[in-house]
Amino acid sequence: MKIFSALILLFAAAHAYAAHGLALGQPVRYPAGFKSFDYVNPEAPKGGTFTLPAAGGFDTFNPFTLKGSREAGMAMLTLDTLAEKGKDEPFAIYSLLAQDISPASDGLSVTFKINPKARFHNGDPVQAKDVAASFNILTRDKAAAPMYRFYWADVARVETPDARTVVFRFKKRNAELHMTLGELPVFSHKSYPEGLAAAPNTPPIGSGPYRFNKADSGRLSEFVRDKNYWAQNLPVRKGMYNFDTVRFKYYKDDTVRLEGIKGGQYDFMQENSARNWARAYPEELLAKRRLRKHEWRHSNTAGMQGFVMNLRRAPFNDIRVRQALVESFDFENTNARLFYGLYRRSNSFFTHSEMAASGKPSGMEAAMLERVRRHLPAAVFAQNAPEPPKTDPVHGIRPNLRKARALLEQVGYRYRNGVLVNPQGRPLVVEFLSPSKTYERVTAKWRNDLAKIGVRMNVRMADPSVYRKRVGSFDFDMTVVVYANSQSPGNEQFDYFSCASAKAEGSHNWAGVCDPAVEALLKHFESFETRTELVAASRALDRVLRHQYIVVPNWYTDRYRVVYRNTLGIPARQPKYYTPAEWALSAGWVKR
Repeated sequence: MKIFSALILLFAAAHAYAAHGLALGQPVRYPAGFKSFDYVNPEAPKGGTFTLPAAGGFDTFNPFTLKGSREAGMAMLTLDTLAEKGKDEPFAIYSLLAQDISPASDGLSVTFKINPKARFHNGDPVQAKDVAASFNILTRDKAAAPMYRFYWADVARVETPDARTVVFRFKKRNAELHMTLGELPVFSHKSYPEGLAAAPNTPPIGSGPYRFNKADSGRLSEFVRDKNYWAQNLPVRKGMYNFDTVRFKYYKDDTVRLEGIKGGQYDFMQENSARNWARAYPEELLAKRRLRKHEWRHSNTAGMQGFVMNLRRAPFNDIRVRQALVESFDFENTNARLFYGLYRRSNSFFTHSEMAASGKPSGMEAAMLERVRRHLPAAVFAQNAPEPPKTDPVHGIRPNLRKARALLEQVGYRYRNGVLVNPQGRPLVVEFLSPSKTYERVTAKWRNDLAKIGVRMNVRMADPSVYRKRVGSFDFDMTVVVYANSQSPGNEQFDYFSCASAKAEGSHNWAGVCDPAVEALLKHFESFETRTELVAASRALDRVLRHQYIVVPNWYTDRYRVVYRNTLGIPARQPKYYTPAEWALSAGWVKR
């Protein structure tokens, strides 16, 4: 038996390697034994309080359930993952709970060896059974948000050969699965012994840098730093999570948020409204609160923000209707009048990146598209990748509206008594589900322009909880969403665009895309071997989606607009890829 076991170990060693970190398609930036990330201050002092605004409210401390409004900081602050993502690389992970990571050379499994120092907040050691329980609950429990099932759909099973070793076996080769599993949030197997539905408001037992402290009726949540945090001296945590207390103050209305920052209630806030940025922050008032405005550049893929149309409903299941709505939106005028010219037009599901399709398909991208040619319109090959229409500087939006009306007439709509009606005499009415008053202003001119060609748009405001419920159940005609893409797109594309996700409530396939060409292209995100192949697959998918006109593209900026207190210490060097609040929270400190 001992000889047999030894042979198994030798075989395993020959077919896998243990690493402190992994990067997709290129070497890791940080070598074994590195001291800290370059975008943190390893000597940052500990102490102080950091207060952030959070939209809406919450009615559950369980961060994984599909139902309810989740508290903002629970998963981020109290749970460690198997590995930490590096923010200077498109996709790299470094050991956190996992002491080392061993992907099999055949691409059909990955092994994580748990750090023996890892401890949960209740004092228990983090073990392989906890990792397995976390994965199984997130991917199999019907009460869990479905994104986890899509994200790790190619995992066949989880094995725990010993207390500190966990092995994920794959159904098939998947180019990034061994790395995305490093993002698994790990909680104690004691957290949900009866499943998520039996504990709808129970916080998980975590091992992260903070412990949940208290909450106030969905209006405030507070976390305190674990001064005995097991990982505080690891390279991936050195100089990070320095505040003794982190608070989230919830607001129902954007006016409350603005008054909160001007009243000194928050230490840091990202401003997404160009109008607010230009007009709502008098310098002298901010100075009294020791606050200041800053602009931080970034290299992040902007993804796609847009007004998504629900293809599950008529008339949005007709591409000509969707294209007409795209033609009718006057971005240039909206940007000038409402946004002070601060935005650029989103043109791709991978805006602001090398993964955005352009021109006609060529090279590896063309070869991928050729394999699904029978499912694609000829325009995909013959025309340049669609770009959002522009408003004529002389004639304004009128030429675009004429195109839109012509498209709608092709569908069968006719202009009668000032409105477009279908052959059954029903008028064309679109309901825009809005999450905030901001979009009432944005859609005001659009509504007027659509009325000129006989289309009525109704704007329905919904409070955050109702909005999340309606979007999660796909109960809308059109709303605003963000297809948030990283520098290394992968399994999340199935959540956005697969037929399976189109039928799963709570998924991020808001448009209801279910298309054979898209299904085939999604497989490339499982099986690529080089970054060149990943970029080609992204461009091919982007091109096909843009030819389907599922969103009215919005806008983006290549910088973050933030307001923060002068007492906040920020590392001298920013990472390449980051979100501002998360980086400030994890790498900032209170100046002494």
